[in-house]
Amino acid sequence: MANFINTQPYIKMSKILIVAEVKNGEIKKNTLELLSFAKSQGLETDAVLSGSGIAEQTDVLAGQGASTVYLADDASLEIYNTEQYTSLVTDAVQQSGATQVWLSSSELGRDLCPRLAARHGVGALSDVTQFEVNADQMTAQRPCMSTKVIQKCQFSKDGLRVISIRSGFFAAEETSPTTANTVTLSIPVGHAKIKVKEVQVEVSDEIELNEASIIVSAGRGVGGTEGCDFVKPLATELGAAFGASRAVCDAGWLPHKHQVGQTGTMVTPDFYFALGISGAIQHLAGMSGSKVIVAVNKDPDAPIFKVTDYGIVGDLFKAVPVLREEVAKIKT
Repeated sequence: MANFINTQPYIKMSKILIVAEVKNGEIKKNTLELLSFAKSQGLETDAVLSGSGIAEQTDVLAGQGASTVYLADDASLEIYNTEQYTSLVTDAVQQSGATQVWLSSSELGRDLCPRLAARHGVGALSDVTQFEVNADQMTAQRPCMSTKVIQKCQFSKDGLRVISIRSGFFAAEETSPTTANTVTLSIPVGHAKIKVKEVQVEVSDEIELNEASIIVSAGRGVGGTEGCDFVKPLATELGAAFGASRAVCDAGWLPHKHQVGQTGTMVTPDFYFALGISGAIQHLAGMSGSKVIVAVNKDPDAPIFKVTDYGIVGDLFKAVPVLREEVAKIKT
């Protein structure tokens, strides 16, 4: 979970603009997390929403604490375009008087964050996993050097601050939509330097880690790719995302997109199953905000048991079949 220490002088001078993201016509979880976090800190917050057929989602953003929603709803925005989105967010920044722009460290956020910073002639902090704020100075932490080092950064100059933040750093609050104060943005016109001719979508039935309500993760204790294959059916039967520890991904047993932790994907699901995971500090930092944590490990002194709600000291290869049997009973 993020550590955000603020003071009243900082709150008074800061106004946040959050770049909202939409998937399948609904606000993404990562956007709701950012709004919930800003609300919990008492920060004045607006949002900018761009896309096609998404006007109804402004009320969802308002329900999460956005004072004003800057809306760009047009058929030309159905497919993300760097130039158009940069212009729209810049327009929203100018109208709102925002001092900071927050984006999620998603594919969109990673592309848009440096573009916005360059447009405004300011620096950007990307992939932030932790905040510390003291008066008017912010210190942010982010992984670097292939996630082998955690770097502490500060803005050295005044001006707009553009920050992309990893999802899962704060649990989204459950709220109800409310009527939004909406400002309609003008759609950029003219010939774009970049034109999308074709979009190829990777077809996958896998659930994204940062969108999942249940996650089953494999650790070094599974022993290899065959162990991962042994554990994965439990995730499928639970309708869960399949995650892994850094050790598993570094060993090549699973792709790095499955990595959970401060140097991977930070998650806050309703249920988190840690199978054969000892509980390295960076892994705990990325999943300890889960509502319910279940762990299976042979070592009774494994650090993972310090954060679990339910722990099984034993062989995961014996425990997983029992868990699958119990899941089957519930589903029948």
